[in-house]
Amino acid sequence: MIEVKNLTFSYSGGRQALRGLSFTVEDGEIFGFLGPNGSGKSTTQKILTGILKGHGGAVSLFGQDLSAVHGLAFFQKIGVLFEFPYLYANLSALDNLNYFASFYPKGQRRDAGELLDMLEFKPDFLKKPVSSYSKGMRQRVSMARALISSPRLLFLDEPTSGLDPSGAVLFRKIIEQERKKGTTVFITTHNMVDADLLCDRVAFISNGALAALDTPKRLKEKNSNHRVVIDYLYRGQRETKTIEAPELDMPFAHDGILSVHSQEPTLEDMFIQYTGRGLS
Repeated sequence: MIEVKNLTFSYSGGRQALRGLSFTVEDGEIFGFLGPNGSGKSTTQKILTGILKGHGGAVSLFGQDLSAVHGLAFFQKIGVLFEFPYLYANLSALDNLNYFASFYPKGQRRDAGELLDMLEFKPDFLKKPVSSYSKGMRQRVSMARALISSPRLLFLDEPTSGLDPSGAVLFRKIIEQERKKGTTVFITTHNMVDADLLCDRVAFISNGALAALDTPKRLKEKNSNHRVVIDYLYRGQRETKTIEAPELDMPFAHDGILSVHSQEPTLEDMFIQYTGRGLS
């Protein structure tokens, strides 16, 4: 679906933003593209969506070289959720969606009302201007805009930004539903929970270069210390014991095990290890 070979890009003034990125995204995959601020995430996504021109290396989408693509039909296969909602503030949710839907063939469009209902948008605000919406409501309209054209390839930049926990769960469910339809999803995010729960593979980018690429599970397993923490009761007291994983089958005195926790690192731990920076 996406093939990137030795991708480079420099802004005016000579600042090099990308330094030879190479990766692929398979059909129907949810691919996480993760990095600190200023690492090159947004630059890469802008190139992949055709917004930013003048890159070096080779980029192909749907088997077509991006630098040779100029037709509208190619870009009608792509849906984009921008980090900052791109909506007309004086128009309502329905007016925004119907306007953006008009850019696509009728047979490709989804029903705006049904999308907003699926996204649990508040019905009382359907015809009120976007300027009166909360950040979470704007995010729902922006997601509906990305989905309105039934895209084969979906780019999501910080998809759960501004959402409460129940809204984040809903968005993750909808993203999974889109994948089940065969949609390929490219996610850029700082939210390691989203990346861990959703992504088949994640790429860590640092200073314009690829630092790691693997499944979240394998990244954590490769860097695990293979220790287990056991909370248990012994002679009426709560005790804690840390043991090496191979020792799990060795008996020890207790009156009941309360909990068992592996000390496998989190995806956020891996992010910091590979990029050398936190999430900010």
